Amino acid sequence: MKISRMNPFKGDSKTVAFFDVETSEGMNIKGFTLVEGANGLFASSPREKGKDDKYYDRVYLPKELKEQLTEMAISMYNEINDGAASAGNAGDTSPA
Repeated sequence: MKISRMNPFKGDSKTVAFFDVETSEGMNIKGFTLVEGANGLFASSPREKGKDDKYYDRVYLPKELKEQLTEMAISMYNEINDGAASAGNAGDTSPA
């Protein structure tokens, strides 16, 4: 399993990124989100709104797999943000 795409989200929301996952069998699952919760970042499965205006997960993952996916997503998100911060400071010559 690997994250095939991640787009950080800069908005007024607890969502910090959107990402897609590719399984080892080649299946792509689109629509995961990385969310800032009370206990830190976590991966949320793709969801859709039901007729009762409640949101329901479209993909169900075993606990161990969800934990693994959350760790992978946080790691990639941090790499992207660290890279963006480094690129933004490339021309900065002021002392740290």
